[in-house]
Amino acid sequence: MATVKQVLKAKIDTTVHTIDAEASVYEAVALMSRAEGGALVVMVGDTVCGIVTERDYARKVILQDKASRTTTVCEIMTAPVMSVSLRTNTDECMTLMTRQRIRHLPVIEGGRLLGLISIGDMVRHLIEEQQFAIDQLESYVRGPQPDTPTCALTRRMPIPQTLEARFV
Repeated sequence: MATVKQVLKAKIDTTVHTIDAEASVYEAVALMSRAEGGALVVMVGDTVCGIVTERDYARKVILQDKASRTTTVCEIMTAPVMSVSLRTNTDECMTLMTRQRIRHLPVIEGGRLLGLISIGDMVRHLIEEQQFAIDQLESYVRGPQPDTPTCALTRRMPIPQTLEARFV
């Protein structure tokens, strides 16, 4: 079973966008737009104190007719934040995201923010694992003739050499 550490290692962009708790909601939305992301980790100094998402903005600013330039992030952020560690396995992350109906999980280890995983990261990882299993089964069924065509239409990406090579 894969861990958060392996999922983070596979990410192309590991940048974690953060914002100060006293920043305006307008600044937060502008930063999310520039970063092309849907969430920011809210910080007070070096400490994670919450998370602010597009959903928070829609429900707590727009629908309540608040002004985004005068409302602070700490007024609308979700806190306390649900987080995971590098050792958390992917099944636990998916369960947490599904049960809590959240799309982003900060990765915190020893009080330090190390990354952010999204539901998209988790789905991408799951698809890669399933594709690897399919490739291995096809290889087993084909036997020693690897060039023999199959009826499978599952190939959408190059075959990883081994599962171990993907997660080292």
